[in-house]
Amino acid sequence: MMTTSMSTPSPRFSERLLARPSVRAVLALLCVLIPFALAMVLTNAVPKQWRATWPLLLAAAGVVAGYAFYVRKVERRALTELSTAGAWRELGSGIGIGALLAVSCSVILLASGAWSVTGLAAPGVMLKPLPEQIMVALFEEILFRAVIFRLLEQSWGMKTALVGSTLLFVLAHMPNDGFSLLAATMTGVASLVFTFAWLVTRRLWLPVGLHFGWNYLLDAGIAVPVSGHAARGWVQVAASGPEWLTGGAYGIEASVVTLVAWSVVGVVLAVVARRRNAR
Repeated sequence: MMTTSMSTPSPRFSERLLARPSVRAVLALLCVLIPFALAMVLTNAVPKQWRATWPLLLAAAGVVAGYAFYVRKVERRALTELSTAGAWRELGSGIGIGALLAVSCSVILLASGAWSVTGLAAPGVMLKPLPEQIMVALFEEILFRAVIFRLLEQSWGMKTALVGSTLLFVLAHMPNDGFSLLAATMTGVASLVFTFAWLVTRRLWLPVGLHFGWNYLLDAGIAVPVSGHAARGWVQVAASGPEWLTGGAYGIEASVVTLVAWSVVGVVLAVVARRRNAR
């Protein structure tokens, strides 16, 4: 009696190469950063009056497209983290949390006398930051949560991924005006909160909404610096008092009030994420 053995064909070199975590990480970063960089180059090439609108939206679209290309061609799976099912609910929840944080911190600072309202700008100024904050929320959440945290977690586990992605997020904000120890601490806490929001659903919509809701309301609604960027909001505010309370040149994100508020939300999201991931 004769027996025949069927040998499984060995993976091709390209398949073995793409299976390496380090190679995947580099490709993912390139697919996200190259479209962003090209859009920024284009932004500087167009007339100044157009720079605040479509080039920034083009950058956001390019980042999403680049990440989608990586997931489908390298990881060869469906883009579940950006699927449309339930997207509006999660996005709206994130925006609501971010807006609630922004309003709560602002009310406390106004009530304490650290801020005082000095006037109102034209309401139209609230439209100008919209494209930029859409781009910032999508770019930073795809880069730090979907790429850096997710791929680190796959290779090294959740603890290493939390530490690594948080440190990189803080380092990315170091060049901003007014960066300080308190600003670094709050920026690290914000990164953890965004990551916990990611872990709640393993999708991007909740952290993107939270990121956008916080940034946009403070950038467009209240004229105080955000992460060291100049104030442009509708409600004009003057800050007085110690920098640990007002945040100084870095803005509200270097205030101890913000640190406490974000820490509370972070604990809640961490508990929810732990319960959902334990199921």
